[in-house]
Amino acid sequence: MAQDKADSGKMWGGRFREGTARAVEEFTCSVHFDSRLYRQDIRGSRAHARMLARQGLISEADRDAILNGLDEIEAEIDAGRFEFKRELEDIHMNIEKALSDRIGAAGARLHTARSRNDQVALDLRLYLRDECDRFDRLLKGLQTALVRLARANLGLVMPGYTHLQRAQPVLVSHHLLAYYEKFGRDRERIADCRKRTNVMPLGSAAMAGTGLPIDRESVARELGFAAVSRNSMDSVSDRDFAAEFLFCCALVQTHLSRLSEELVLWASEEFGFVDIADAFCTGSSIMPQKKNPDIPEIVRGKSGRVYGNLVSLLTTLKGLPLTYNRDLQEDKEPVFDSVDTVSACLAITTDLLANLKFNRERLEAAVRGGGFMTATDLADYLVTRGVPFRKAHEITGQVVARCLDRGIGLAEIGLEELKGFAPEIGEDVFERLSIEGSVASRTSFGGTGNVRVEEMLKLAEKELGIG
Repeated sequence: MAQDKADSGKMWGGRFREGTARAVEEFTCSVHFDSRLYRQDIRGSRAHARMLARQGLISEADRDAILNGLDEIEAEIDAGRFEFKRELEDIHMNIEKALSDRIGAAGARLHTARSRNDQVALDLRLYLRDECDRFDRLLKGLQTALVRLARANLGLVMPGYTHLQRAQPVLVSHHLLAYYEKFGRDRERIADCRKRTNVMPLGSAAMAGTGLPIDRESVARELGFAAVSRNSMDSVSDRDFAAEFLFCCALVQTHLSRLSEELVLWASEEFGFVDIADAFCTGSSIMPQKKNPDIPEIVRGKSGRVYGNLVSLLTTLKGLPLTYNRDLQEDKEPVFDSVDTVSACLAITTDLLANLKFNRERLEAAVRGGGFMTATDLADYLVTRGVPFRKAHEITGQVVARCLDRGIGLAEIGLEELKGFAPEIGEDVFERLSIEGSVASRTSFGGTGNVRVEEMLKLAEKELGIG
């Protein structure tokens, strides 16, 4: 049965006697998503054209015609007037065909000494380099919101948890600064990823380099790359930088999800630690009393798609022989989706935190409402009186058991009764058993003690350049 054939006028069609089947054309087309790379594609083409002219591979007149044509095409795409044609497959061929139609033979000379293989690798590196910079700004904005929230609530105490059980009292600011550290590591990872992304592949051609006298270093300088790729086969087949970026996205989303989970818990009536502004909540279609923390729930839920994008690219890469294979067309949609998803989550979480309020009354009730959160302080106190820690731990456990039997807290048990457990205990023990005393005593570097948290808060403000 004869197949429906598309137009055979492909820019690579010299070897073919028949046109591409319409179904194949639809199946292989990528311009509906890789058109997103048009700025990077045009930027790379400008640098390539200038280099070709410097090397005498095209005339200066051709160079000028190419540059002017690319400017016009970019302006049309910016304005939404450019017609992307699916039969031209991808962003590269769409721009090149439009250029040739516009300026004639000069446009056909632009592809001298390059292949779509090194061209797309260049475009994706340029794109992700820009996204690394944008993500750094987004993460810094989120860190700034956390630090300002920590500063506004300095001195406020909350229960710290292990196993979601009340463990020890901590400053709210200390808890918030824990996320400052996590997102700081995310910024470091993205900065490292940018270094490995910032290597120029153009000039590798299809996979073996070119015999034409090109100057790769000058193109790299013009495009702001720190280095030129050293192996043409690696250049066109490498997507490590994209996988690394997706891993960075996955960890960012992990940290956003953990923060979101806590916000969901803290906003519940069972905790009541925070009030999320109405603007960041929704209601129920049937229960009029509901105020649902939809934003952190959605942020938490989007983690799955971001993780999936990483696994998708790794799975695509794992079975590919060198060098370029069309499978690599599948690298872009996971990258674009993670860029959109994570950047949106960072922005909305930053706005939410800027409007978040802590419920001081509920926090006060929580830290004084049981759980024996200063039990470790009693054990530490005994250590300062010469009792071995394991023995101090046992004694403290016995004291807690007694308090449970009597239905009282540690601070309510009498001194003489405490001495019955350990004669080393003195009147000053009650300073350590208070919530305020417990927090203030945690003065080890990185601890929740007031002095240490103030130091870390000032350090964070200095790092962010805020006051």
